[in-house]
Amino acid sequence: MGKVIAVAQQKGGAGKTMLAAQLAVSLAEGGSVALVDIDPQGSLTIWGKLRAAAPKAVHSIKVETIAGWRLASEVEKLKKSHDYVLIDTPPVIDSDARRAIRGADLVLVPLNPSPPDLWAAEGTLKLAAEEKRKTALVFNRAPAASRLRKKLEAEISARGLTLLSVALANRAGYANAFADGLGITEASPSSVAAEELREVTRALKNLFGPE
Repeated sequence: MGKVIAVAQQKGGAGKTMLAAQLAVSLAEGGSVALVDIDPQGSLTIWGKLRAAAPKAVHSIKVETIAGWRLASEVEKLKKSHDYVLIDTPPVIDSDARRAIRGADLVLVPLNPSPPDLWAAEGTLKLAAEEKRKTALVFNRAPAASRLRKKLEAEISARGLTLLSVALANRAGYANAFADGLGITEASPSSVAAEELREVTRALKNLFGPE
């Protein structure tokens, strides 16, 4: 039975959709992956259409657009035939976001290393706690090192929250790959960005324990 990861964050601009797509491609290097787009903006769905015509898209990733009461049953079907199911949620706490979090094995919360992003994550973290779902935060578009980032790391640790040990930096390669319907591990497999993403992927998989 596959693992379900809901990528959720109330604040726009945290790179939620980008992260879901990049992780899906990276995870597909070692297993079967499905992506579910429940964000009304539909950016992940557009990415999936671009991917269908991209010659460099070496991994087969199922991209589904689902909303409403069908979400829970469709995700259950997908997890029976895929190792990982990633759900790109809307940037609001609505009924679909609640369904996604309720059905997730892990709620992954991307945030820029800034106080507003951490504050904006409170609603998602609260909902995940209510649903008794495991959560993890990951820094996205992060500087290599900064006093503010270290301060936030300390605050997150003090609150007993899980933060992935590896962060994604602010690299143009991610956006360029996304615009072509690809992941960075396909578009530029030997790049620093690709190895960085693989490290994040390994850290994410470790949260589920030994395979």
